[in-house]
Amino acid sequence: MRQVTRAGDPVDVAGDFPEVGQAAPALTLTNMDMADVTLADFAGQRKVLNLIPSIDTPTCATSTRRFNELASQMANTVVLVVSADLPFAAKRFCGAEGLDDVETLSTFRHPEFHRDWGVALCSGVMSGLTARAVVVLDENDKVIHAELVPEIKQEPDYEAALQSLASGALA
Repeated sequence: MRQVTRAGDPVDVAGDFPEVGQAAPALTLTNMDMADVTLADFAGQRKVLNLIPSIDTPTCATSTRRFNELASQMANTVVLVVSADLPFAAKRFCGAEGLDDVETLSTFRHPEFHRDWGVALCSGVMSGLTARAVVVLDENDKVIHAELVPEIKQEPDYEAALQSLASGALA
């Protein structure tokens, strides 16, 4: 079991986090229209998965805005913001912020995602949510970048994620 911290306190994280070079684990998540989607719904596109505990926290909101601004400008790339938030909350947030270039997806119907993707917070006050992480997939759903952010309140390394897209190389 891995650990991250929240305000310096250790938090256990269960599951196998994707590694660079491997095929992405399968996923089914719920979009803002309450429809279930899989990676096949984004076939042929590069994917930035911004995994966050909740859109209603400052760091999660910041990373969603930042990826909307940066990665969405890259050709053939979709930004998927994944959290346990209900689709209604994500839709409200994106509408209020004017964020049109991210696709918000919820784990509320599919909690298996947390363990399948190795981001299941299973101790502390945030147990049941996802750890903060960024996983970048190429057009064939191969992992080209993977970062499990060590401190939940810390922003991810945007530059490293975007560099993996720009170079197309495994990072």
